[in-house]
Amino acid sequence: MDGQQSGGGAQRLNTIEEIVVGSWGELNDRLFERSWQESIARYRSPFAFRGSSRVEHDLSTSLQTGGFEQHELHLLRHFRKYALLSPVGEDTVWNWLSLGKHHGLPTRLLDWSYSPFIALHFATQDSTQFDVDGCIWQVDYSRTNDLLPARLRDLLQVDAALIFTTEMLNRVAPTLSDFDALSDRDFVVFFEPPSLDQRIVNQFALFSVISRASLPPTQVLAASEGLCRKIIIPAGLKWEIRDKLDQANITERVLFPGLDGLSRWLKRYYMRRQ
Repeated sequence: MDGQQSGGGAQRLNTIEEIVVGSWGELNDRLFERSWQESIARYRSPFAFRGSSRVEHDLSTSLQTGGFEQHELHLLRHFRKYALLSPVGEDTVWNWLSLGKHHGLPTRLLDWSYSPFIALHFATQDSTQFDVDGCIWQVDYSRTNDLLPARLRDLLQVDAALIFTTEMLNRVAPTLSDFDALSDRDFVVFFEPPSLDQRIVNQFALFSVISRASLPPTQVLAASEGLCRKIIIPAGLKWEIRDKLDQANITERVLFPGLDGLSRWLKRYYMRRQ
């Protein structure tokens, strides 16, 4: 699929819709589809967004890609042991998982953003991948909530929420074993991590967590119509997207506050187009 498809169109893989966009304008239209909420007369998207520089990359977690599924609890236990000086807020498994994921620990979490443009940044940040197609994953978390176990659905209703916090998850499942035991059916939960640092805040971040460490998230997301779709970005469109994101200040300088992010932005911004 790399670099081969162009122009508008759609096809289906299981129930995950794949849409190939042909222009910046069409891309924006697709990203903001279904944002209008008639009940409040406002634009409020129900999607979480995740960008990938290569279209063939799936939604496997770092536990799965590294073959760490059997070591999940060991990884987390030792991370907590040696990271005691790191600020984590309340001492819960969900805060520790969020901190670990934020710093590269293999976990069953995937990172997403409420912002489609931040997802676009991650799909176009690596200039060595500009010769291959990328993609944006979109998941409708309002619909994944409908598939949650009753205890989790009830909690959302009690708190009048669409997305969980780590505190809410801890009320129902203080351990991963408790979480896995909530249902015999597979499910995926979206939750907002604590504001561990400015990077989390600036990236408008949220995480997904799957009900079994070994379960590929796409297996759940492909199970029902309308949960997930994949917007394919042809390689030939990447340079335009990247330049327009830079003009809109969606850059490493903002998303990775500090000198490292500044240096990464400057290096990419002034590179010569091949």
